[in-house]
Formats: sequence, C-alpha cells, structure tokens
Amino acid sequence: MRLGLFDSGVGGLTVLKSIKEHKLFDEIIYYGDTARVPYGTKDKNTIIRYALEAVEFLKNFEVDMIVAACNSVSAYAIEEIREHINLPVLGVIEPGVKALLKRDAKPKDHILILGTTATIQSQKYERLLHANGFLNITALATPLFVPLVEEGIFEGEILDSTMRHYFKDIKDPDFIILGCTHFPLLKDSLQDYFPNSILIHSGEAIVEHLQSNFDITKSSNSPTLKLFASSDPDGLKRVAKLWLS
Repeated sequence: MRLGLFDSGVGGLTVLKSIKEHKLFDEIIYYGDTARVPYGTKDKNTIIRYALEAVEFLKNFEVDMIVAACNSVSAYAIEEIREHINLPVLGVIEPGVKALLKRDAKPKDHILILGTTATIQSQKYERLLHANGFLNITALATPLFVPLVEEGIFEGEILDSTMRHYFKDIKDPDFIILGCTHFPLLKDSLQDYFPNSILIHSGEAIVEHLQSNFDITKSSNSPTLKLFASSDPDGLKRVAKLWLS
C-alpha cells in the first residue's frame, strides 16, 4: 500500500517516523507545505484551500490512503478533503483522543491541550473530550513552538523562556496532548518541565488507529520514502535525515 501524508511543514515527519518504524506501508509520499508554514495562524478557508492543494499534489502518486499530519487541517478541513477524494482520509485529532482513552485517563484528570492558535480556537479536542466525560481541560495556544522546531531549537534557554511564558499558570496536568505534529520534537523538554505528566503523541496515536481500524498487512521491510516540499525541498530532506535516523 502507498500512503500519502502531508503537513504544513516539517512537523509531520514525527508522524511519518512512527508509521515508518511500524512498517505499515510499502511506500510513503510526504509533502510539506514549507512555503506557507505555519497553517495554525491562518483562517479556516485558507487552511481548507491549502489542504485541498496538498491532496491534489498527492493524487499524482495514486496513493491508497491520506493522513493529514496537521492538527489545524484535522480541525477544519478533514470533511472537505473526504468530499474531494474517494480514499480513506485520517486526521490526527480523533486518534489522539482515542490514544488518551487507552491510557486509562479518568474523567477527573487534568488534560492540557497544546496546539496552534487555529487548532485551539476550533475547540475540536475539547468537544471530543467533553463527549467522553472529561471536563477538567485546559486548552493552550503555543504558536511560538512551531518556528522554534522549524529552526531546529529543541532545547536551551530560548525554549525554556518560551515554556515559562506559556506555562506560568499551569499546574501539573495529568496528561498533555501534543496537539501539533511539531511538538513531539520538544517532548524531552516538555517532559522535563512537567515530569509527572503523560504526553500523547500524534504519531503513536495514528499508528494505534491504523492498526485497530484498517486491514493493513505489516511489511517485513521499511517503506520507501519520497519527500517533497513547496519550498526548500533539500532543507526538508536534511531535517528528515536527522529526525528519521
């Protein structure tokens, strides 16, 4: 099977890495819209338009399934994509909530959602969590994390200062949903800041969802990867070589 996977930039490589390691597909086509990153600062209609353009690009490769490895797209454009193409289309929000449920989260637990401005404003995570009985929820937009990851800043004083700025009023969440596929690259620093919290990672959640809901035969070989970007494709490939090794 051939998977098409896209994101606003390099963050979706965290999802790609999880899928690649589990050998669920023979080939993965990755498209990063690096010319227009981040999507999380854009309005709904712009996010939908960008997402449909990414899907049109992936259609050229005759993919069997599409994963939108972007929480902003998952919040605003999944239904539009499904209407546009007759293929299974997955976002990362619903699998993320299901992954939380599998980790024995209790309704009284404090859930912290981190995401871009667009994702947090959509309230999609909160609606799904409310539907499953969770009421102690803090949803926090942390858009500065995206350019830090794009710049390769995963630790150090700049990141520490940014976390102190965002988290000054946050007290010991039980679970943290990393509601942007860039954020797993910051997981070590986030775990140091919140040592008692359990982090929910979009890549791991997608893998669990694929294995539970689709008849996918695990391959004995690692998938072939093809990487594309709307700007600086060589830069994307350099990051992929570093992150996917």
